[in-house]
Amino acid sequence: MPARLSVNINKIATLRNARGGNNPDLVQVALDCERFGAQGITVHPRPDERHIRYADVYALKEVISTEFNIEGNPREQKFVDLVLATLPDQVTLVPDSENQLTSNHGWDTISHQAYLREVIRTFKDAGIRVSIFVDPETSMIEGAAQTGTDRIELYTEAYASAYHTGREAAVAPYVLAARKATALGIGINAGHDLDLHNLAYLNQQIPALAEVSIGHALVCDALYFGLENTIQLYLKQLRESL
Repeated sequence: MPARLSVNINKIATLRNARGGNNPDLVQVALDCERFGAQGITVHPRPDERHIRYADVYALKEVISTEFNIEGNPREQKFVDLVLATLPDQVTLVPDSENQLTSNHGWDTISHQAYLREVIRTFKDAGIRVSIFVDPETSMIEGAAQTGTDRIELYTEAYASAYHTGREAAVAPYVLAARKATALGIGINAGHDLDLHNLAYLNQQIPALAEVSIGHALVCDALYFGLENTIQLYLKQLRESL
């Protein structure tokens, strides 16, 4: 089965918030993404609500019919409360600092293992699938296995940055990390800076890839190709790379 495409709509919220009001309509965009073929919707609310607002999460939960994925740092109690109140299909735990522009590293699953085990148990007890953001290091994958997480999300910025200068070398640590995760019975997601140039190759090299979360590049491409056509182009990359 092809990896599933979850569209991160944070940038849509950023555009809406730039002028106030409700244009573009975030909920309608999420519904359109589903209608155009996306198999999930991802949001990453941050404490300052500079893009996704906490109220958006409640509104989206009411209408999304595919998969709803909420990303965020569980050290923020407000985030934990939001996830437990809305019960998404998946929660992705990311070690962001409060004012961080965008995610830029994975969890240290060894030094934070006890904490992660506790918070993951909280979400899993509520019936929510858990994924944790990790760098492509086998030691971090082994640590993740001890936390009880269902999945990992491989942080792919390094792969994307090096792709055009040597894709084989760029993807190599991700292949090793994915093999380790599969051997340990952990599902594999991926996200960050994936686009129409580098997505197919990553998916080809990691056959066990279950889901990719893509936002910034997809929204940028939609300015040129239109949202419906862009989603179809990303789905095509996932299908044809098999």
